[in-house]
Amino acid sequence: MKNVAIKEHHLYDKTFRRGKRSVGKYVAVYVLRDLKAEKLKNAHPEKIYVNRLGLSVSKKLGGAVERNRAKRVIRAAYDSVKTELKSGNLIVISPRSAICAAKSTDVSHELRRAFGELGLISSPKAKDKQQ
Repeated sequence: MKNVAIKEHHLYDKTFRRGKRSVGKYVAVYVLRDLKAEKLKNAHPEKIYVNRLGLSVSKKLGGAVERNRAKRVIRAAYDSVKTELKSGNLIVISPRSAICAAKSTDVSHELRRAFGELGLISSPKAKDKQQ
């Protein structure tokens, strides 16, 4: 399923200011509980909670080609991790300069570690109870 994007600028600001943060070699991850999660759940066809994902890529990273590659790598890494995550959060991922030479598997391992630090990785037992 396609990721739900954060579209409002104020939500990026709020996540950066109030959210929990984990910084690694390739990415910085910011997480904040989504107050509109219930409304989005009701609008979702399967009636499930979803995480909203935002990517914040600075021009300091490089030209358009480097920035778009960084976004592609982050999306691929996030897709491999998102099934393990608790839902109903705003997640903003900001790449660091080392991501230019990274592969999606490296970034995936770092995202898994960051989400574990932030308490977003759900245990398999909890998933069985939700279903």
